[in-house]
Amino acid sequence: MTASRPNLDPAVVRMIRLVEGVPDSGLGRPTPCDAYSVGDLLDHIAGVAIAFTGAATKHPVPPPPDATAANLASDWRERIPRDFVVMSEAWRDPAAWTGMTQAGGVDLPAELAAVVALDELVIHGWDLAKATGQTSGYDGPDLDAVHETVQHFRSSGIEGLFGPEVPVPGDAPLLDRILGLTGRDPRWVSPHD
Repeated sequence: MTASRPNLDPAVVRMIRLVEGVPDSGLGRPTPCDAYSVGDLLDHIAGVAIAFTGAATKHPVPPPPDATAANLASDWRERIPRDFVVMSEAWRDPAAWTGMTQAGGVDLPAELAAVVALDELVIHGWDLAKATGQTSGYDGPDLDAVHETVQHFRSSGIEGLFGPEVPVPGDAPLLDRILGLTGRDPRWVSPHD
């Protein structure tokens, strides 16, 4: 596993832009995550911001209930970006990177928690972008750390973490290979496109 500290800020900025770009009529749209509509995914993303702020500050929060659009607060378009700004600021504290912490009810080293936060931002940012017709590419730093972490989790055989792996050519772009490992088809197209 990687020992470098990923830069979360570009992925946070991208996620904020994507959340703000969700059309009002888009909450019921399907996403590349079969179990999630856009609204469900937004609720999950909201929980990511809170969980990984807790991981950075060493004040873990209990795992949220299953993600559903019904849980979205009326001010989700402002609240989710604000919570991601708080998360990003929390990871700027050097203490965030030390020792053990917890996210989603799982104990893990703080540096790994930061990479998992980046995984969530990159992968679910792609999901949200594809589902809402926004630009889905990601050219921020540390995709190699995301790839390494996803490969590690995939090879660990943790049940329920990802869907069945989607075969992607070995010379495909790194983001496509990451998506395939997480059970996503990089060629997924929303039926609304």
